[in-house]
Amino acid sequence: VQLQASGGGLVQAGGSLRLSCTASRRTSSNNGMGWFRQAPGKERDFVAAISWNGQYTYYADSVKGRFAISRDRAKDTMYLQMNSLKPEDTAVYYCAVSRRAVAGTGADGYAYWGQGTLVTVSS
Repeated sequence: VQLQASGGGLVQAGGSLRLSCTASRRTSSNNGMGWFRQAPGKERDFVAAISWNGQYTYYADSVKGRFAISRDRAKDTMYLQMNSLKPEDTAVYYCAVSRRAVAGTGADGYAYWGQGTLVTVSS
């Protein structure tokens, strides 16, 4: 099982980044997927999730209206477009594959995790 997250980096407040997560077809084609993040010294928090076919999406209140999750099943890739970034968005971002077709907000509902990509937003 392989999940590869990429696209993190350093950006100024108000800027944008797009994260990508590529998964093996066997693990993701019929499963929901999601993004979580973990800031230094804090718990891992839910960011966004998308159902297996992309029909349903969910967002944490803190990112609603600024972030957009999407997926391309033909490429086995999930994306997180992050706009209007704030310093409090600074964290390591993890992608994950849900145990179910419709992904939830709890980390225990996810079976596979990527290695994380660091996003740093400067003020």
